Amino acid sequence: MNPSTLIGILASIVMLASVLLFTAESPQSFVNLPGLAIVLAGTLAATFISYPLKEVVRVVRLVGIVFRRENTYIRDDIKELVDMSRLWFKGDVRAVESALEQARNPFLRTGIQLVIANTKEEEIFDLLRWRIARLKAREHAEAQIFRTMATYAPAFGMIGTLVGLVNMLEVMEAGDLNVIGPRMAVALLTTFYGILLANLVFKPIAVKLERRTEERLIAMNMVLEGISLITKRRLPSFIEETLNSFVANYHDEIRDPAKGSVPSGEEAGQRA
Repeated sequence: MNPSTLIGILASIVMLASVLLFTAESPQSFVNLPGLAIVLAGTLAATFISYPLKEVVRVVRLVGIVFRRENTYIRDDIKELVDMSRLWFKGDVRAVESALEQARNPFLRTGIQLVIANTKEEEIFDLLRWRIARLKAREHAEAQIFRTMATYAPAFGMIGTLVGLVNMLEVMEAGDLNVIGPRMAVALLTTFYGILLANLVFKPIAVKLERRTEERLIAMNMVLEGISLITKRRLPSFIEETLNSFVANYHDEIRDPAKGSVPSGEEAGQRA
């Protein structure tokens, strides 16, 4: 499982347990199935109305990505590109084709196949950039569905609050607290459920999917740069160093904290 997701889930459980155990006389005070049903059913209904069925079904399957640790295999892609560049630099096309059959990255395979086919460099870049743009647009739309759900959930929480208040006002004259209490609970807990689902479920999933897309785009741009260098017949050692720069962990590019602060212009003038 993804460690950050696991930590988030545990922290959420601790928070909710604290709320249920220490801020209420009974944990059942925060359990109201009608209110939860209003928020969940309303959010799902609005989502299905807003998006095509195939998009919603595909996005539901992506929820599992949030819980597992996904590897982009970027180091493997670098090794494959460097090895193929050595073979291509030697002019051994058959060896390149043989190595290409073992590559697991379809984006990389497409690019190298185009290079082997002597496709023009501009045409290769146009096709690969189009595939990058297509992936970015598709995955952005998938994350946007969860952001939309995060917008709907509090709204239906407010609808549940209004329903509960209306029902409560109808029995207000009787003055029976046994009737007023449960209806007031629906009024308040639906807003609680809507805000909780929006900020603890839907938005975090959207952010996680967006971060995944950023990492995948970095990997694809790295492959694109490697293919660009191969078409230009750059040395394999140069290609390797360039591709490694995509995954290197750099420190602050503006200032090195180990060397202390740089004196201001006024201080420098005084020292001079």
